[in-house]
Amino acid sequence: MDLNNIIGFGIAGNFAGHLEQAGELKEFLSVSAEEGKPKGIFPFYLPEADSELSVYPYSNALQKIPQGEQPQLEPEILLLCDMTYSDEGEVESIEPSHFTVFNDCTLRKEGAKKISEKKNWGSASKGVSDTWLPVDRFDEQGILNDYWLASFVERDGVLFPYGINTKVSQYSLFNRALLEWIVDTMNNQADEGPLEDLHTMLEAHGFPKQCVMSIGATAYEEFGEKNYLMAGDILTVVAYPSGEGDIQLCVKNQAFPEKAAVVSQTVSIA
Repeated sequence: MDLNNIIGFGIAGNFAGHLEQAGELKEFLSVSAEEGKPKGIFPFYLPEADSELSVYPYSNALQKIPQGEQPQLEPEILLLCDMTYSDEGEVESIEPSHFTVFNDCTLRKEGAKKISEKKNWGSASKGVSDTWLPVDRFDEQGILNDYWLASFVERDGVLFPYGINTKVSQYSLFNRALLEWIVDTMNNQADEGPLEDLHTMLEAHGFPKQCVMSIGATAYEEFGEKNYLMAGDILTVVAYPSGEGDIQLCVKNQAFPEKAAVVSQTVSIA
């Protein structure tokens, strides 16, 4: 999948407990969000921007981290979406066509004014699988409802669960409700607190017909909550169908189910 010219967005706060574990809930105190819904949408790749966000961030093998920072793996589902607009330039629809796994690696740092400031620090800031699976339908009968999302870090030869092994349907918002929320947020999110005006970004990119949307990080296991990434760590994020056995054993043996999407990265200092 060629992502060079496709704008990239992510969703903040779409899984219960993640923001609290990441120490980021206080950043959203000024943001009014309905209970049980995400906090907002942020950009992480803007190909036409005059900023660091214009740097292509993806790798399927490497994870570069800045010296002296505190990065965490963020395991997510990434959707490739088709978009349509009204004559006035408002988003009318967003429809996923494919999905894969994504490491939305994020820096935990005080003083960042916008979420996007912690998301893209150059090449290999993010991990994405080469395997894109088709979305048959994005509702309760779709295949994604049968998938699980897991992540692991191998450190000094020991494999640790990093994010909680989670059924994808357990996102706070999912299926059609999520798409409706994305459309509304794309059209109405203001430049407020850690969030930014998304309509301006879409306009600057000529109202793109496609985007990728990472739909939120899961909660952490104890190791993930207490340990930042280090050079030499080997990261794995995997989405796999139900009934495929012990996924940690699959990661250990590097033998994955046929319909799984996997990204594995080795961490180095940028």
